[in-house]
Amino acid sequence: MVLSKTASKSDDSIHSTFASRYVRNSISRFEIPKNSIPKEAAYQIINDELKFDGNPRLNLASFVTTWMEPECDKLMMESINKNNVEMDQYPVTTDLQNRCVNMIARLFNAPLGDGEAAIGVGTVWSSEAVMLAGLAFKRQWQNKRKALGLPYDRPNIVTGANNQVCLEKFARYFEVELKEVKLREGYYVMDPDKAVEMVDENTICVVAILGSTLTGQFEDVKLLNDLLVEKNKKTGWDTPIHVDAASGGFIAPFLYPDLEWDFRLPLVKSINVSGHKYGLVYAGIGWVVWRTKTDLPDELIFHINYLGADQPTFTLNFSKGSSQVIAQYYQLIRLGFEGYRNVMDNCRENMMVLRQVLEKTGRFNIVSKENGVPLVAFSLKDSSRHNEFEVAEMLRRFGWIVPAYTMPADAQHVTVLRVVIREDFSRTLAERLVADFEKVLHELDTLPARVHAKMASGKVNGVKKTPEETQREVTAYWKKFVDTKTDKNGVPLVASITNQ
Repeated sequence: MVLSKTASKSDDSIHSTFASRYVRNSISRFEIPKNSIPKEAAYQIINDELKFDGNPRLNLASFVTTWMEPECDKLMMESINKNNVEMDQYPVTTDLQNRCVNMIARLFNAPLGDGEAAIGVGTVWSSEAVMLAGLAFKRQWQNKRKALGLPYDRPNIVTGANNQVCLEKFARYFEVELKEVKLREGYYVMDPDKAVEMVDENTICVVAILGSTLTGQFEDVKLLNDLLVEKNKKTGWDTPIHVDAASGGFIAPFLYPDLEWDFRLPLVKSINVSGHKYGLVYAGIGWVVWRTKTDLPDELIFHINYLGADQPTFTLNFSKGSSQVIAQYYQLIRLGFEGYRNVMDNCRENMMVLRQVLEKTGRFNIVSKENGVPLVAFSLKDSSRHNEFEVAEMLRRFGWIVPAYTMPADAQHVTVLRVVIREDFSRTLAERLVADFEKVLHELDTLPARVHAKMASGKVNGVKKTPEETQREVTAYWKKFVDTKTDKNGVPLVASITNQ
């Protein structure tokens, strides 16, 4: 094997990587180093640092796909050097993207005739997809207002407070007022009645979420559509709906085929979905499809020819890799409807098992519903001694990454833990997770309670603290306690956790 060499006088490349000088000295962190190092040393140094990342398979906070078949991995690596925007140079890749758009649009019941092409595009994540859909709604609204001689400088968008941050980014970056329907304890999705009440003549669309990030629940798009139809009739407006189906778009058609949430509803004009979630592709691919061609204003589509031919483009970015698009096409033809349904059935069954076992412990209230995205969101029945953040922190000693978080307004006093069930979360892993939950709860029972008395009033020097300040104080105290605790062998608990 030929070993790469450096320009230095000493030939260290013939030595073992760990015997070389390259691992004896720290690597520059903020400036490009002056000299080159052998490829083996560069690989080893980076690989060693990456070992301190969490294990993606045990990251139960994420909806993002963490496992694909080796054949698909191979396809992705073989196409990793193709720029997806270069349609003339990579016509087959472009065709595969168009096939994906058409398959997804038809999956969502777009009103397409025989041989009619769907309108849509592959994006970088669903965040870009949401922003593209939002821009289409804003431009449509502006054009209609201009034609009527009405003001068009104060657009707004209505959605629930459980929206994903990409919608907030859209509103801020593109100067659209975000009108949020507040949540309440026990009801953690947008209330369609309240949403429609907030709609006015400046509303460019109402965004419904099919699969809330917080609890996995599907919002009632059918009811929202019916209420908006009535309001539009009374007011003469034509306020449309966008469905953010990032999490639920690849679930509902297979598990709940009779649920009306998509283009079967007349006011649904566009839908986005994440290919990298339950579309079962690695991170980096989203999709947005429109009901008809008229729902995407022509002036938003750019045409370029400096890559060899006329190419239409409607994206916020330009260059992007082709590998995720090819991987999405692989999954669609490899699994087919039957395969996707089997995967989603399996995820739901494992979710139900975990849900039932957690309920049997008698320690948790289940917040999530049985239908929706396959996840379990739950909170402690008794958090007077220890809270959900402590449970999440202690689970990390076993390698599990389980998030704890507070709900948005007006349910911010509710704290939950959430376990997302993905394709690669097996029944065996579910059983092990429950066993580790029981160990954590048992150990927490042996620890002294949080310093709760002085914080009971929620005041410091007579000034009331915010819930966030109180939570930070609680967590800081508990971490300080753990730092000083030792296990049965006298080893500091932090070191014991690290060695698990």
